[in-house]
Amino acid sequence: MAEKSSIFDMIGPVMIGPSSSHTAGVVRIARAAIRILGAVPTEALVTFYNSFARTYEGHGSDRALVAGLLGYAPDDARIRTAFEHAAAAGLRYTFQSVGNASTMHPNTLKLNLLDGATGRRVEVVGQSRGGGVVRIVEVDGFPADFSGSLHTLIVDARDEPGSIAFIASVIAHDECNIATMFVSRKGKHAVARQFIETDSPVQELTLAYLRALRWVQHITYIPTLE
Repeated sequence: MAEKSSIFDMIGPVMIGPSSSHTAGVVRIARAAIRILGAVPTEALVTFYNSFARTYEGHGSDRALVAGLLGYAPDDARIRTAFEHAAAAGLRYTFQSVGNASTMHPNTLKLNLLDGATGRRVEVVGQSRGGGVVRIVEVDGFPADFSGSLHTLIVDARDEPGSIAFIASVIAHDECNIATMFVSRKGKHAVARQFIETDSPVQELTLAYLRALRWVQHITYIPTLE
């Protein structure tokens, strides 16, 4: 008698699970979030919205999410046993659901993550658009718009005249083509956050130079997500 298949059996060469929206997309959102945090978190509070809120357990989005927080790729066989690996890694997680958030995309996640070693916290909101495609739409309360399919630079800097153009010029001198740039701020002359997607990697020397600028407060670099 043949063994009954699990919902986490391999479907195609690049995904584990029943749905690219509920597995591959969820993994990629989580992988983007830990790169923003800069570490595998020790604690995670995850909110599933709308369609995700109703289906995340049955479709395995909860395991996919935990696998992504551990840094696993969408085709990693360990997604099936992600809860066990999280326990071994000391990752504590809590899931909650909101089923009627009418202003949000049907497949939306919010991740509140803590790195216990440094005390650093981040909040990331992402959307799974289908086919494994994702959009990160908010980071720490700043509106955002990037996919993780390109190299992404997140720059926190004082909102000074010419700062955006200067950073773009520095990146251009690194022979990096800027594909998209999204800038948000919480007030005039307050901290502005730039989300910059480039077609090619940003060199370490360029990142070091930008970090040394007196008006730049923090830089996060996210290479292309798998």
